[in-house]
Amino acid sequence: QVQLVESGGGSVQAGGSLRLSCAASGFTYSGYCMAWFRQTPGKQREGVAVVFSDGGQTYYTDPAKGRFTISLDRDKNTLYLQMNILEPEDTAMYYCAVRGGCGYLSVDESEYPYWGQGTRVTVSS
Repeated sequence: QVQLVESGGGSVQAGGSLRLSCAASGFTYSGYCMAWFRQTPGKQREGVAVVFSDGGQTYYTDPAKGRFTISLDRDKNTLYLQMNILEPEDTAMYYCAVRGGCGYLSVDESEYPYWGQGTRVTVSS
């Protein structure tokens, strides 16, 4: 049974930083992708960043480029998202997700079968 548990969300002022974590268990894919998504009320969930299981290949969507860093600690089975220079527009519920058989990096939520429960990030101006 795949389990993903996010943590690290909270409230910060604009310009601040947060590091989100996602503890993963229960899957044995040899190659997989893990990704961060976010969602605000009334809006569709959007991709933020994705990393391949070797940790060396990453992709960021435009809002994340230059400010966020995705990383994977395979020894700890934990995914991270370091978020710097946060803006009020980054306020959202953040989710991690995983998919196996990952042949390419994708931030299409429909391709991810397993999701965590989310952690809330609030950025005040």
